[in-house]
Amino acid sequence: MQGFKLQQTFFGLRPKDRVQLHENIFNLIWHGEGRWDWDTIYNMPVFLRRFYTKKVNSLLEERLEQLQQAKKKKRTSKSNLPNMPR
Repeated sequence: MQGFKLQQTFFGLRPKDRVQLHENIFNLIWHGEGRWDWDTIYNMPVFLRRFYTKKVNSLLEERLEQLQQAKKKKRTSKSNLPNMPR
């Protein structure tokens, strides 16, 4: 008797999905700067977790853009300085 070879009949995460889930939880906790704890994020509905992930990503992109603009402005202001005699 071979037995039954049934497909998975219940909802469950594949191992590669678990890694992605926990990476997402870690990133929200880390970039949330202490605003959330692990239990809150883990038990949060998926649509809210996605919303907050998108929000954090957009804030980080804005911050990166501002840093790049500040660096560019700093470079241009240094190049506009007159040469001082020594």
